[in-house]
Amino acid sequence: MKELGRKSVEEFRRAEKIPIVIVLENIRSGYNVGSVFRTADAFLVKSIYICGYTAYPPHKEITKTALGAEETVDWKYFKKISEAIEQLRREQYKVFAVEQVANSLPLQHTRFDADQKLAVVFGNEVSGVEQSTIELSDGCIEIPQLGMKHSLNMATAAGVVLWELVKPRMRSM
Repeated sequence: MKELGRKSVEEFRRAEKIPIVIVLENIRSGYNVGSVFRTADAFLVKSIYICGYTAYPPHKEITKTALGAEETVDWKYFKKISEAIEQLRREQYKVFAVEQVANSLPLQHTRFDADQKLAVVFGNEVSGVEQSTIELSDGCIEIPQLGMKHSLNMATAAGVVLWELVKPRMRSM
């Protein structure tokens, strides 16, 4: 790990985080949640907000795929996503649902200031982000789908979206 320049657990905890919060709404699979924890760790995002019936640590499936990231990435549980969004607004985050809807912003066209606080909501693997959550959001981001299928696994979608949001911020790191 030393040769790879990886942070220790203590260095990770002390490191300045990128002001992005991942919001998980009613995710069925603990494996997907664990994968998102690993992605959050990789991109040094601020936190994960876990909402509804989404599994949260400690959980066997999360532990299996997070590989320890559930111990380092900050997270909070909210029974209602509206409470999570209220807290994000108090902290001046802009909230975007990741969903295919009318007037969604194609991911490749997103442009945010490097210091803009962002929260991205990922929804249920089958039904997506709830309409009521979309209505509470500042907008929607859509991942272009070029093939026959019109969706990605939610953990894969989280990786794609987070990379696009983190990439421009790395220039100032």
